Amino acid sequence: MFSVSQDRRVWAIGIYTGDSPLSLSPHPAIENPVVTCGDVTDIEAEFVADPFMVEEHGTWFMFFEALNRATSKGEVGLAVSSDRFHWEYRQIVLKEPFHLSYPNVFKWQDDHYMIPETLGANYISLYKARDFPAHWELAGRLIEGTHADPSIFYFDHRWWMFTCSAHYSHDTLNLYFADDLMGRWYEHPRSPIVKGDRRRARPGGRMTNWEGRLIRFAQDCYPRYGTQLRAFEITELTTCSYREEETTRSPILFRAAHGWNSAGMHHADPHLTVRGDWIACVDGCSTAMFDREVDSADSAVPL
Repeated sequence: MFSVSQDRRVWAIGIYTGDSPLSLSPHPAIENPVVTCGDVTDIEAEFVADPFMVEEHGTWFMFFEALNRATSKGEVGLAVSSDRFHWEYRQIVLKEPFHLSYPNVFKWQDDHYMIPETLGANYISLYKARDFPAHWELAGRLIEGTHADPSIFYFDHRWWMFTCSAHYSHDTLNLYFADDLMGRWYEHPRSPIVKGDRRRARPGGRMTNWEGRLIRFAQDCYPRYGTQLRAFEITELTTCSYREEETTRSPILFRAAHGWNSAGMHHADPHLTVRGDWIACVDGCSTAMFDREVDSADSAVPL
């Protein structure tokens, strides 16, 4: 046995602000990252990523993936803020025998729901808050199959959902719709919307309605996963047609020269505030070095 050095990308969560969901940047009063794996106290977390947040009675609740180092499975963590700038970690609020990530939380008819990524379950799961924000229960199984980063939204009196079906290649985007949240879901006749394109297929955050414009965020996974975040405006969406075009400000998130997001960014959840500006929880990664024990018989295998 001998030890070799290898790099590992460590994800963390920050807060960006701007005058639109397409012009997000660090705020001078915020010390990013606002949540790291070191803040998670009830498990030993490898990293935190994929943040989504919701505001309720003046308090902001952020849900995110916390990768449990002991099980190598993601669990859903919770952090809380009263001013959106300073965040306090609370607890793990959802875990399953399978991996959880991308906890897309939303409110509908006075109830809170969450659709996380549930690849190991072989279906897209809908959870409902039994006692918000800490207690969640399975409310239904919406779509069968292995779907990465399901992104749900309500538009034109109908529910829609983007998913990435090719999890490891990140190059295929599917679209589904339903008349009722718990009703039957149908695949769109134009689906897959994107095929064979790692630069714009995989969802990268909440679908955003900005002044009547539907904005879809996409992870740019070239040349590697989580390189940057691109933005597309959906210009036509019906049950039989679909059209989108990349916005002129895309990419909207990209790696910094140094620091917590110097190796990539791949997620945004923007929200319009009562003051008319935008705030978003985002994630980014940096590179850390660690030592790995390797058997001499395997030394010819690339690491």
